[in-house]
Formats: sequence, structure tokens, C-alpha cells
Amino acid sequence: MMHSTKRDSWRSKWGFILACIGSAVGMGNIWLFPSRVSQYGGATFLIPYLIFVVLIGSTGVIGEMALGRGTRSGPVDAFGFATKRRFGSDRPGKLLGLIPVLGSLAMAIGYSVVTGWIVRYLVEALSGSLMRQEGVEGFNAMFGAVSTQNTLWQTVGMAATVLILIFGVAKGIERANKIMMPLFYILFIGLAIYLATLPEAAAGYQYIFVLQPEGLLDPLVWVYALGQAFFSLSVAGNGTLIYGSYLSKDSNIPADAKMVALFDTAAATLAALVIIPAMAVAGQQLNQSGPGLMFIFLPNVLSGIPGGGLILIVFFLAVTFAALTSLINLYEAPTATLQELFHLPRWAACGIIGVLGLGVGLVIAPVVSPWMDVCSIYICPLGALLAGVMFFWVCGKDYVLEQVNLARSKPLGAWFYPLAKYVYCGVTVVVLILGAVLGSIG
Repeated sequence: MMHSTKRDSWRSKWGFILACIGSAVGMGNIWLFPSRVSQYGGATFLIPYLIFVVLIGSTGVIGEMALGRGTRSGPVDAFGFATKRRFGSDRPGKLLGLIPVLGSLAMAIGYSVVTGWIVRYLVEALSGSLMRQEGVEGFNAMFGAVSTQNTLWQTVGMAATVLILIFGVAKGIERANKIMMPLFYILFIGLAIYLATLPEAAAGYQYIFVLQPEGLLDPLVWVYALGQAFFSLSVAGNGTLIYGSYLSKDSNIPADAKMVALFDTAAATLAALVIIPAMAVAGQQLNQSGPGLMFIFLPNVLSGIPGGGLILIVFFLAVTFAALTSLINLYEAPTATLQELFHLPRWAACGIIGVLGLGVGLVIAPVVSPWMDVCSIYICPLGALLAGVMFFWVCGKDYVLEQVNLARSKPLGAWFYPLAKYVYCGVTVVVLILGAVLGSIG
């Protein structure tokens, strides 16, 4: 079904691109990518990672944006449109469309817990108390306290997110990303430049940029590079699709997808250029990933570097922007779905999702790591697979090519459709299977 109701939309091309970059730039770039680069041989890991970014950016990202724009709706009605077009009934599609929406909500709830931690650390950095922690033990104890009792700052992070969402797409999401994303890059570039002035940082750069060709023969390098690229580009059948639904018909989606992939890769690389040299300056080996890296080991390292107090403030300010822009994207799909299904005003849908997100978030805070694992290993890849199948298989070749080539002076080459239909959809199946077998590949 096509939506005839007046729909909010992006005011500018860059507003949309920055919002998509904001959704893609998250904790995967900051606490996972640098450790993967460190663990799997620096530039050796970057080669397969970039190959998979190009593959997914030129197929899956384009597909989700185009399906959203073509149907002018979120996953529920978009999938319903696909099955009605092919099978004459929108019911199976609508039911399947609930999977990525619920996945987005579940991921957002877990993310809101982590965002609360980040806001608390930013406040502690600003007050100077973060600098007063003594060694890994001190930061470990602090993180233990923050991760078990952080109701106030979790509520603050949630309130900020809901407030931005209430203002809508152009006045809320677009405006927030236009401010927060450039600031994120400026702050991280500043940190990278400062660290480059410290003599011990050279060992970190040597690690990042030296290629070990024999590492490319290790299948795990390719497996983890695939998982990292997949999750980093935020393909899950929800956020990218819903943002695409606010696009006008004169948007060149393949060009926009290219910019999103480029800037997301730049953010991941910037994180590596900050975190790996910082560990080198402190004489530490980067063997941590996940929350422990960002809340225990990295603050311990940054506090010991010249100008540590200011570095901690800049770092957690930048990470707060990354967390909020991702959180806004994750909550938008369930919010828009409530509006579509029950014809609610924007403020009411945002309020319901906000109360639900905060309530469940406070309950699951002690078990947020396994919660996030289930979301990232099973629900997100399943949402991406469903979106890929609905668009590239169910909607059919003619519709796909019509949608992706709208507003393009030169259509995409003959390579696009088979690559997207067979290779990209095959890759999402591989991510789903490997994630289940290995416990996590992203």
C-alpha cells in the first residue's frame, strides 16, 4: 500500500545524509572496530572490511533506502506493499515487517542504557571526578557502580532523544544530526591530531597501516570484517528504510548511499586513529573490546596522557553525539510504525515509545550485554535479510530498477541487480548463520 497522508520529509540532501551517517556511526565504530583492527593485523583487516563496505553500501543500503522511498512508509507497510504486489495480500508482509520494527525497538532499549552510561561519564569528565580514579581498578569500580545504578542519566539520555523525535524529521532529527555529526568528526579529528603530536603514537600508526599479507589467508579475518561492515552500515530493515521513506523522488539514492558508506568508514577509521595510538602512548596492548574498552581501559589510558582531563571531556562529548544520533534512528522506526498503525499524533507516539523504552531499559540495565548480543546476532541480520528479500526478490526486477534509478541521469549498471539479489542477500544469510555459530561476528 502507498501512503497518501502528508508525510514529513528532509529539507536538504545533506540533512538526510548526515542523519544516515548518524544512525550508522555508533558504538560498533568506537568500541569494536579499533579492537578488530588491533586483533586482526591492522591494514590486513582493513582490506576485507573495505571490500564488504563497498558490497553492502552498493546493494543493501541502496535497497533499504529505495524500498522506504518507494512505499513512503516504514517496514510494516513497506513489506505489506511487497507481498501485495507479488502475492495479492499485504498481510504476510505486514506481519514480517513487525520483526525489524521490534528489533529496532529492542536494540534502542539496550542502546539507551549504554547512552545513559556515556552521559554519566561525560558529566564525571566535566566535573573532574573521572581524572581522580586510580588505575584500572578505580575505573573498573566506577563502571560497576554506573552500570548497576544510573537511573538519572539514563532518563536524561532518553528525554533528550524523545524531545528531538517529537520535533519530527526536518525540525528534530535533521537539525540534531546537522549539529551533532559535524561536531563528532571535528572532535575526533582534533583528538587524532593531538595524539599524533605525542612521540609514542608512532607505534600505533605502524600497527594500523602495516600490512601482513599472510593474515589475509585467515578465514576469521574475513568473517569478522564481514560482521563489522554489516553492523557498521546499519542495515537491519528498519532505520535506513524509515529514513529513506522521508526522501523525495528527486534524490539520487545510490549517490547518497555512497556518501553514507564513505563517512561511516571515515568515522570507524578515526576511532582507530584515536584509540590505537592512545593505547600505544600509554604502552598498552589493545586487547579489549566492548564496554570495557570505552568505560574502563580507555579512560584509564586517556587520563594518563598529557592534557588527560580535557581529552576525556572531548572524547565523551563526541561519543555522546554518536550515541544520541544512533538512538534517534533506532527509536524512529517504532515511533513511525505506531503513527502508521494507529494514526496517532507524533507527540503521542513519541511519548508511548519513550515511556516503554525507559521502563524496559531500566529493568534490563543489569543484563544489557546479553540483550544487545541477541539483538545484534539474530534480530538485526534477520531484519536485513527480510528487507533484502522483500525488495530484491518479492518486488521484482522492474520495480527495483525503477526505484533505484529515479533521479539518476545514468542508470546503475547491469551488475547491480544480480549482485544485490544473490550476493548481498546471500551475505545476510551468512551473517545470520555465522553470528549464531560464533556467538557474534559484529
